[in-house]
Amino acid sequence: MLLQSNHFTPVVHPTARIASTAVISGDVEIGPNCSIGHGAVLLAEGGPIRIGANCVIMDTAVIRGVPKQVMRLGDHVLVGPRACLIGCSVEDEVFIATGASVFNGAVLGRGSEVRINAVVHLRTVLEAGATVPIGWVAVGAPAQILPASDHEGIWAIQKPLDFPKYVLNTERPAPGESMMENVMPRYARSLRRMHADDRAVS
Repeated sequence: MLLQSNHFTPVVHPTARIASTAVISGDVEIGPNCSIGHGAVLLAEGGPIRIGANCVIMDTAVIRGVPKQVMRLGDHVLVGPRACLIGCSVEDEVFIATGASVFNGAVLGRGSEVRINAVVHLRTVLEAGATVPIGWVAVGAPAQILPASDHEGIWAIQKPLDFPKYVLNTERPAPGESMMENVMPRYARSLRRMHADDRAVS
């Protein structure tokens, strides 16, 4: 399904295949000879999505565009089932496996691999040809690649990247306090306004 959203209509190259249960919404451009699988969602929420040529986005993957950055896939990219990409930049010939997550502002260098259930944190730069092993975490610029069990090591790098400010435009709460009560109503209202006039175009 193609949805006009926020006054933008998706642009799909005539040689691309879009599965009948995929959802493509808003300012999305899909290049030649791409395949978008069943249940995949490409959702431009305040920022554009640009998909290059010869990309395969498999069933149930989610790709979200966010404000202030282009969500971009280069050419010859595979995005596996259940992968989630948000406001990141993916260069050519990158392999993103099943269940992998790549967050806001991250850059995946050419020919890199993010394997099953691996994570690339926000504002992380993964060098060309690098590999994030199954279930591991890449964090920082340049990326350090750490096992998920190394919470303290990951947090030491992740904390200064400042997820609350960078993604939610709010200050990190003091220990023991929650930002959710203040942030979620604002976020929900913003999404409601953004999608108020959505309509199917095909």
